[in-house]
Amino acid sequence: MQKEMQEAADQGYVFAGVMGGETSFGGNEVVVVMKQSSTEHGRYEYRLLATQKTSTMQQEMQEAGDAGYIYKGQTVFGTTFGGDEAVVILERDKEQVDVALHEYRLLATKRTETMQNELVEAGAAGFEFVGVTVSSTTFGGDEVVAIMKRPVALNQ
Repeated sequence: MQKEMQEAADQGYVFAGVMGGETSFGGNEVVVVMKQSSTEHGRYEYRLLATQKTSTMQQEMQEAGDAGYIYKGQTVFGTTFGGDEAVVILERDKEQVDVALHEYRLLATKRTETMQNELVEAGAAGFEFVGVTVSSTTFGGDEVVAIMKRPVALNQ
């Protein structure tokens, strides 16, 4: 999917939306919509992250954030091996000279009350909410997964 997104970006398209689920022909899959861009071809780079482990996603998102990628969307889809994978799509403008870096925080819990408390705490620390999904965990049950970001101070 990342390769297909990049090929579309090289032809002048940009990310518009994402949804995971069952399609009539493909079974469970991630569907990405790209739209025609008014900018030059090949300006944007995309990174697609997919994992069943929230700790892995947190680490990979931060690595992408450190490389100048910004969050664009997230979804969940059922894998052929069983269980759900969280999918996050990030975008980087290759022509932006001064790239604004972001710190990402992934929050995951089975209890909405716990999630509310964690969102309030992260908000007080300067994080901004960017997306949420609900997925089945490998241990059973559903887990709410929220993603937050905040700009990284230049003097760090």
